[in-house]
Amino acid sequence: MIIRNTTVIKDYENVVNHVSVVIENDEIKDVDDYKIIDEKYKGHDIINGEHKWFMPGLVDCHTHTGQQLLKGKVLDAKPIIWTRIMLPFESTLTPEKMKFMAELSALKMIKSGTLGFIDAGSYFMEEACKVYEASGLIGRITASTMDDPTLPESIRTDSSEALKVLDDLYEKHSSEKIKIYYSLRALNNCSDDLIVKVFDHARERNTFVESHMNEYQQEIDGIVERSGKRPYVFLNELGVLSDKFIGAHSLLLSEEEEEIIKEKDIKICHCPFSNSGKAVADTPNLLKKDITIGFGTDGAAHGGLSLWNEIKIFRNIMNIYHGVPNRIYNVMPAEDLLKMASYNGYQLLDEKGGKIEKGYKANLIGINANTAALMPTGNVLHTLVESVNANDVSDMIVRGKFVMKDREVKTLDEEEILAKAKKYMNQ
Repeated sequence: MIIRNTTVIKDYENVVNHVSVVIENDEIKDVDDYKIIDEKYKGHDIINGEHKWFMPGLVDCHTHTGQQLLKGKVLDAKPIIWTRIMLPFESTLTPEKMKFMAELSALKMIKSGTLGFIDAGSYFMEEACKVYEASGLIGRITASTMDDPTLPESIRTDSSEALKVLDDLYEKHSSEKIKIYYSLRALNNCSDDLIVKVFDHARERNTFVESHMNEYQQEIDGIVERSGKRPYVFLNELGVLSDKFIGAHSLLLSEEEEEIIKEKDIKICHCPFSNSGKAVADTPNLLKKDITIGFGTDGAAHGGLSLWNEIKIFRNIMNIYHGVPNRIYNVMPAEDLLKMASYNGYQLLDEKGGKIEKGYKANLIGINANTAALMPTGNVLHTLVESVNANDVSDMIVRGKFVMKDREVKTLDEEEILAKAKKYMNQ
């Protein structure tokens, strides 16, 4: 396959015009001036890339498949919504509901340009694995892991039962594109025994552990009351932290915790729309410490699954909170935002990606630039951050195969999924 005569955002800072991208099997074989490519390669399938921009696909580093049906039920609700709304809803899930929510999530991610994702875990996740495998997306999936005896009876487990769910998911549903991460849903709902064993099981399988971390002050206070230490310090003194840990949110961090994150090369994820009602992360300082930060949507219940929206929201928050008071006009430049949304995301996926160059996997999306909203532009990178929305994404190629072409999803039945959604809403 050759994407001919297009504009390519090669990573998060380099843009080249009038080039062609040669894809062979699942990898990028060549990127060069389109006239040179025309001479070098004959007989390939030619995709017209004029009036499009191609870039690495985006990665949603923290989403909740199990909350897809909560759209519209969280905004303006009293805190803490986790215990008041989300946990009660998830305790009523069925395999059929999980399958339906995974279909909705996959469809929205594809049409938004989100090529890879990390799910925070829920129930009946084997159903989600099947849907995501069929969708063509690259996913990291886990189960909701807690052993809190006060949980609703339908989701109550002890530590051995919770670990068995994770182990079974890992053994039965790992594949080329879908891999299983281990998880702690929330430290306050996990015993010390479960925490240590989750990390041990993940280490044995050389996979990641993920957890919600430092999202609410009440959450932090609970761990301090329990252990006398803040969350990251607590985990560090248990001896479990490594570069294969993802701390979702990580908003309210002490200096000691920031140093632990840096020292252990822990990856973190900010979810701007969701986080804006809780705290403002010290992201400029974290980036100066070379801490790897990705973007997440926190699921459809928190404002949708568009990372383009999250980028815009985050830039505005950073500017008004960190930039204006310190007179730093570019406290969160476009390059940093795009790096967080793509290149950094692939590190959280544990996958080589985020670049369009020879030897990298052919994981890329196309943007239809032939619109009044995007053309003309004096700076493509800036326009990606300022003006691109989900509906501007025209194409998605995952491991060398079209998942969406000219807005037509190739792997899922969009009409059938939307019909299910309409029927559900009219119940």
